[in-house]
Amino acid sequence: MQSYIFLDLDDTVFQTLRKCAPGADSAALQVRAYLPDGTPNSFATRKQQWLWQWLAKGFRIVPVTARDVHAFRRVNLPFQEEVVLNHGAVILDKQGEVDAAWMDRMLRELPAYHEKLLALWEAVEAYCRRYDGYKARLVDDFDITWYGVIKHNDGTEATLEKLLDVVIKPDPFIRDGSLYWHINGNNLAVLPRIINKESAVSYLLDGYRQQHPEVLSFGAGDSKTDAPFLALCDYALIPKNTQLFNALVVA
Repeated sequence: MQSYIFLDLDDTVFQTLRKCAPGADSAALQVRAYLPDGTPNSFATRKQQWLWQWLAKGFRIVPVTARDVHAFRRVNLPFQEEVVLNHGAVILDKQGEVDAAWMDRMLRELPAYHEKLLALWEAVEAYCRRYDGYKARLVDDFDITWYGVIKHNDGTEATLEKLLDVVIKPDPFIRDGSLYWHINGNNLAVLPRIINKESAVSYLLDGYRQQHPEVLSFGAGDSKTDAPFLALCDYALIPKNTQLFNALVVA
């Protein structure tokens, strides 16, 4: 039986220093990712380091991340399998090349959503110009605009929720389901419906089941948007005190 784990990265197997658990032994932290200038900015605790070592012994590890290809290449972990990037918009094969079949599928479907995304994004940028501290950008990777993300200088979800309630939730393309939003910490994303982690994981699982007589699948993730791809797997791992954990466990 071949075992795979579909592994979210940020806030699952590493996080920024600010998000490390209170009392974490800083001397024991390991750098897991870097900023573009080479500054370390994400770290694994002792438990996360042990988790990686355990997974690496028994699983083929498939990262499933919101990171683009440049941010992914700044992750300091030895991945050897396929890679899901940009919330599922892009899949890389084992050689690090774009999965052509998946990319063709996305490029066929994406144009129907682009005008809707750009129309909403004009309203987002107009709001951000009126109020200080917001940073809005469209995510371009492989010369394609995939989705948009907003952050705020104060680093709080509450401030992003103001923009969410005023601009994004009332938008007609959000209301009709063409676009959807996701917020977790200081990240508010607006995405075309076709871009999601579960579709990419389903595509890979279908391929693995054709290659192997039997597949055992695990999923690991911290966010509510990870839940649908975790549900495709035989078992799910959810880090304690994360958004998804709190949604499922905390009354």
